[in-house]
Amino acid sequence: MTYETILTHQRDHIFEIILNREDKRNAMNWQMLQDIGNAIDEAERAFNANTARVVFIRANGIAFSSGVDLSGFLDGDNPFGEHWKQNLFPMTAAFQQVMNKIENCSLPTFCLMHGYALGIAMEMSLACDFRIIAERTKYSLPETRLGMIPDVGGTVRLVKLVGPARAKEIIMTGRNLDLATAEKWGIVNYVVPKDELLKKAEELAAEIALSAPLAVSYTKRVVNHIMDNESDLKIEAWAQAQLFRTDDFMRGVQAVVTKQYPVEWEGK
Repeated sequence: MTYETILTHQRDHIFEIILNREDKRNAMNWQMLQDIGNAIDEAERAFNANTARVVFIRANGIAFSSGVDLSGFLDGDNPFGEHWKQNLFPMTAAFQQVMNKIENCSLPTFCLMHGYALGIAMEMSLACDFRIIAERTKYSLPETRLGMIPDVGGTVRLVKLVGPARAKEIIMTGRNLDLATAEKWGIVNYVVPKDELLKKAEELAAEIALSAPLAVSYTKRVVNHIMDNESDLKIEAWAQAQLFRTDDFMRGVQAVVTKQYPVEWEGK
């Protein structure tokens, strides 16, 4: 299939989804998320046809992704309608649905990151089964610095991955994660030199391919069921709906778009 914002490619047993908005540092808009969701469906068909065993999500250009495309919040061209801030739930639910599709994919999913993996990009990585990251990649959930919270599964999945105290530290500070610490805490599986990123993923994928495909798929389903997120995702959506109506949010977005950063928040 041909997509507007991504490329797909299958080689041997690996189905690749490649972010391809290089001029925007792969900033994610709704079209890209739709394309990724449709590509996951394509990967499912390849799995059912016994031609694909794993999915790699990676990116062209200097960065995996700089995060959400914030211009969409300011230019009035939001696909969820003119009054999207007054009813944020449809947009949040649509974004969460794509992340859930990645998490629930029958195939093991690998996220290969370099350069930047910020905000929604880090949230996407947390929906994947394995995270392999290049040295010196900026990896963070900076939403609180914009007057938001991670609301497409980032808060929920991070808490279940590292526990509440460490998740609060990562989200409340919004700072870039030290990658050695991220590996120690189990947020990423491996930190490698950039030129070894694909090689490391291929090595792990080859090991997984030695196991029976249905056993691998059912293992994923069982573990995901134990870590069921559905009710917690609704809490994320509720909190974000409140925050998007605040002046803090619009000031935060404006600050990033105009590069007037950091924001000095007024006392409440």
